[in-house]
Amino acid sequence: MAAPTHHLFSLLLSLLFFSPVFSRTTPSPTIATATATLDVSASLDLITRALSFDPSRVQQTLDPEKTKLHSENSSDISLTLHSRDFLSTTPHKNYKTLTLARLRRDSARVSAITARAALAVNGISRSDLKPLLDPAMTTTASTDDLQGPIISGTSQGSGEYFSRIGVGRPAKPLFLVVDTGSDVTWIQCEPCTECYQQTGDIFNPSLSSTYSPLTCESESCHALDVSACRNSSCLYQVSYGDGSYTLGDFATETISFSDSSPVSGIAIGCGHDNEGLFVGAAGLLGLGGGSLSFPSQISARAFSYCLVDRDSSATSTLQFGPSAAPDAGAVTAPLLQNHKMDTFYYVSMTGISVGGELLSIPPSSFAMDETGAGGVIVDSGTAVTRLQTDAYTALRDAFTKRTGDLPATSGVALFDTCYDLSSKTTVQVPTVSFHFPGGSELKLPAKNYLIPVDSAGTYCLAFASTTAPLSIIGNVQQQGTRVSFDLENSLVGFSSNKC
Repeated sequence: MAAPTHHLFSLLLSLLFFSPVFSRTTPSPTIATATATLDVSASLDLITRALSFDPSRVQQTLDPEKTKLHSENSSDISLTLHSRDFLSTTPHKNYKTLTLARLRRDSARVSAITARAALAVNGISRSDLKPLLDPAMTTTASTDDLQGPIISGTSQGSGEYFSRIGVGRPAKPLFLVVDTGSDVTWIQCEPCTECYQQTGDIFNPSLSSTYSPLTCESESCHALDVSACRNSSCLYQVSYGDGSYTLGDFATETISFSDSSPVSGIAIGCGHDNEGLFVGAAGLLGLGGGSLSFPSQISARAFSYCLVDRDSSATSTLQFGPSAAPDAGAVTAPLLQNHKMDTFYYVSMTGISVGGELLSIPPSSFAMDETGAGGVIVDSGTAVTRLQTDAYTALRDAFTKRTGDLPATSGVALFDTCYDLSSKTTVQVPTVSFHFPGGSELKLPAKNYLIPVDSAGTYCLAFASTTAPLSIIGNVQQQGTRVSFDLENSLVGFSSNKC
């Protein structure tokens, strides 16, 4: 018995005194989750189907007159969400041109969002952003007199997903772009000075019994970033970073989600002069945090959305009400208030990990300072997540270090880290996770950060750097995840696979 006891004692000594060396040469416990599988074949197949869809068939399927509005119960509102590219009547010739078009829209949106944030941080007031109108013109101007976009810090891109609501009495079903980065809800209206082509007929306010113009002295009119006055009636204008804009009358109207759940007195823009890249939608549903946003006007305690893959014709939902709050299994993080900017939803973020290892990124890269600069927002309309340069560099370098076995290729547009996966069916890539206070971790699916940019098998890391005064979690990283905004408790929740 002596020999076995001696051997056991020696083993215990070796574990006790040499375990630090042992731990440095043995894979960490997180190694099993350090990689994720990217299904290359599945994503390329999705591209093929997206490019070959029949616009006329989609238009018939999405005919607003043939789609019932619905509400699951009296306290909840549920709407169907679609990717904006499946409302277009003109499909792109190839996936590369579609990708470049998306990235152009995205860059314009990000530039405008960051410009707006910078102006707010520097103390630029709303009145400073208003156009200099002749006093005589503000009392007699028609929409013809105010044509053209107003270039200001309020500009931002026009969103990537759309839903359908009923407007007026009787309710007219209309498809609207949904956007957490905008507050003003608006629709195209007859008579048109200039209107783009939309799905379905343009709204005619004269046919609605509940349409009521707002006065120039109304609280809602004063809450607009850009406004003017015509015969005591309020005029509005909103410009977007991609060159789109809308101009018209500001009014209240009834909004419907089912025959039994109309909401009256909602302030909306009735646009008579509208131009831009709204891809068939009749207008925009503002989901921001400002006083004019739809959630604010209906005093929503919570709302949530789940964004389907932009290359999929499948749908998901936008929900308002108690059931929209984060569920028990959600990854949650605090919503922060920026006293200089109430539209955007700021989230408290603490770090990023790649391959199961937390990156060495200064906390200042994610923090909002006392002036309102910095911080991280969650945005439904921005596609690609933007990170401060030091955070992005750390992420990119950690990712490329762990993908040395994948064939690298040249960058595409704003993407500088790309791979040629044309000969692959599936690949293993490092996991990427966002970290929030309290140890919360949101693990992203591989398809949410390594995305195809053409039909030939070129995939790029879907992050980009920014020197702007804020970072943005974009919708590519949100796809397939239910994002819940608990406004009552100041929380945002992320629930994977809850579309």
